[in-house]
Amino acid sequence: MTSAAKADLKVLSVASEVYPLIKTGGLADVAGALPAALATERVAVRTLVPGYPQVIAALEQSRVVHAWPNLFGGPAQILMGKAKGLDVFILSAKHLFDRPGNPYTNPAGTDWPDNAQRFAALARAGADIGMGSVADFKPDVVHAHDWQAGLTAAYLRYAKGKAPGTVFTVHNLAYQGQFPATLLAALGLPPTAYAIDGVEYFGTIGYLKAAIQLSDRITTVSPSYAAEMMGPEAGMGLDGLLRVRAKDVFGILNGIDTGVWNPADDRFLAAPYDISTIKERAKNKAALQERMDLKVDPDALLFGVVSRLSWQKGLDLLVEALPELLGANGQLALIGTGDIPLQNAYTYAAEQNPGRIGCVLGYDEELAHLIQAGADVILVPSRYEPCGLTQLCALRYGAVPLVARVGGLADTIIDANEMAIADDVATGIQFAPVDANMLRAAIRRTARLFADKPSWARVQSRGMKADVSWRNPAKRYASLYRQLVAARGKAR
Repeated sequence: MTSAAKADLKVLSVASEVYPLIKTGGLADVAGALPAALATERVAVRTLVPGYPQVIAALEQSRVVHAWPNLFGGPAQILMGKAKGLDVFILSAKHLFDRPGNPYTNPAGTDWPDNAQRFAALARAGADIGMGSVADFKPDVVHAHDWQAGLTAAYLRYAKGKAPGTVFTVHNLAYQGQFPATLLAALGLPPTAYAIDGVEYFGTIGYLKAAIQLSDRITTVSPSYAAEMMGPEAGMGLDGLLRVRAKDVFGILNGIDTGVWNPADDRFLAAPYDISTIKERAKNKAALQERMDLKVDPDALLFGVVSRLSWQKGLDLLVEALPELLGANGQLALIGTGDIPLQNAYTYAAEQNPGRIGCVLGYDEELAHLIQAGADVILVPSRYEPCGLTQLCALRYGAVPLVARVGGLADTIIDANEMAIADDVATGIQFAPVDANMLRAAIRRTARLFADKPSWARVQSRGMKADVSWRNPAKRYASLYRQLVAARGKAR
């Protein structure tokens, strides 16, 4: 990474997870990959992440740069160092983060009862660093991600002294972080903060609402989702506020880490390949079929799903459409976890269709890579999707995405209609509206395209040529940071 000395802008990123240290979803991928991309834009990023056990274990070359005798119930420190190639601050607070389970829930899958304090502590630490508590790193901009870092802007707004600019990224508006108003004083927020133009949200303290209200700039992860979330259907109760803030809202597409997601040297694959050796994909298809206990059949139309199993992701629609998929000589390789009824539905479908449906409940990074490399089609039938990373990986790996025409899926996939195929611009299949009938129709379209081998090959090739890296998004973020810093300078 470009050193801070070579950069002309310093940014503190505040996130509850960051790949490869800790990951439950796409937020971690973004928080992990964006700093390296910004380095080429002369922006030095250091990421603040909670000190979960696996994060502490990965830390190297660290030193204590700030401490609190009591941070929401116990002592805490900020450790500055490196971890798996990332420049990080780690909030070490054993009473808040040294526990089993994932970042948000206990091993039984229930939210930790002190999540309000745990993620207020993350935001408090981010704000303190923003205000200069770490002598070696005074950021020009603090960039917070999702509700877990949502109070960062609030702590900065109500602080005394010169605060840096604030940017907040909404990764999914559905997860908002609402907690009892009675916690206001315990969270160290002044009484004046509990107002409609502060942190108050329908009688609660709204962490996401506070960030949208109080941050200088708001971004989300695709232009289409930026527009959709200003409407009542996708706005999740925040559409009115987002319309008020519309001039400060920007949709910037995510990218993927093309070093991690590179079929030419992916260690998880049975056979590496690139666009010139795409025939090698067949070996990965066979390996995936074997891994998922599917019939090894090169002519089967193999659909892959790597997803959280939820209503949002439209995976209930796919359950309804399974007869259509199987009727098209299709197979399904699915990995994911989520809603228990959906987990049960896919487990049952696999039991009833041996050799044709394979289901792995949980998450396995190696298998996720193999699905991208071995599936003919990657299915993403989401009812709403702020950006989506799965379809970007699919493009890079030569799997044809079949996606709902929503949010970032609409922005990143060009539908393989007749004109798009003729003009050699098509990269996948889109469908709308998002219901089971249209998904069935999209599966039929996909099967017809798969049977037309020359057209299928052109769609694969065009997808593999698409730039899905962080190069262009990083330019946009760097420009946004610089415009914000310039605007604040003029305001003073």
